[in-house]
Amino acid sequence: MSRKLLNVLLPAATGAFFIAAWYAVCLSLNEDNRFLLPTPGQVLAALRDNHDTLAHAALNTTEGALLGFVLATAVSFALALGLSLSPLVRVSLYPYLMILQMTPVIVFAPILVLWVGPGLKSVTIITFLICFFPLVVNTTQGLISTDRNLVDLFRMYQAGRWQEIFLLRVPAALPYFFTGLRIAAVLAPIGALVGDYTAGSSAGDGGGLGFQAIIYSSQAKYPVLFATAAVTCVLGFIFVSVVLGLSRLTLHKWHDSFERTDK
Repeated sequence: MSRKLLNVLLPAATGAFFIAAWYAVCLSLNEDNRFLLPTPGQVLAALRDNHDTLAHAALNTTEGALLGFVLATAVSFALALGLSLSPLVRVSLYPYLMILQMTPVIVFAPILVLWVGPGLKSVTIITFLICFFPLVVNTTQGLISTDRNLVDLFRMYQAGRWQEIFLLRVPAALPYFFTGLRIAAVLAPIGALVGDYTAGSSAGDGGGLGFQAIIYSSQAKYPVLFATAAVTCVLGFIFVSVVLGLSRLTLHKWHDSFERTDK
């Protein structure tokens, strides 16, 4: 059996086993508790019956997730360059970045609502805060971990500082950058969902998936609540797939990890 066929069959078999186990757990519940865990069929039916509402909410969540993700990517890359250029700047700022990273983002939600109001702006900022730290940490680590022999070679040939940065350090840091980007791609929909949940608003028909989750939970509509979670998972899958595609397009011709998997 070819490896490509095996790569298709194994995930399919795992998925079938998971669905069968899900049905088995649902059937094992007594009548009083069965409503707590809808079957996959009930979730699909809820997804079909509420597809317009969920699609519109998914678009609103995607907008906040994408804006926060792109903003985090741009700001973190610029800051990582600054941190890599000067050890003094790195020592001065890095501890405070760690402190901010360890601060629960949900604490900022009421403050953001007061400062910028509920809705897209708050959701974007919350997504930005969640995505920012893995990006800046990984990119900075990549920029300062360039092969010392190559750095000495550039300096021996009297390359300028910016030539060293953009022709050597940035390309060498790309695997680290894409690692941080993959983590941020997973976190972006989660951040937007948390933002919708804590600082979202339905004003102007702008409620996202998190806002819909609050409504469905208060109404005890558990099948459509599971459907909302499924839509969020699909959104995360799309984000990660795009990043993986960009990573492969950028790295597959020269980075060892792609060379090994292609053989």
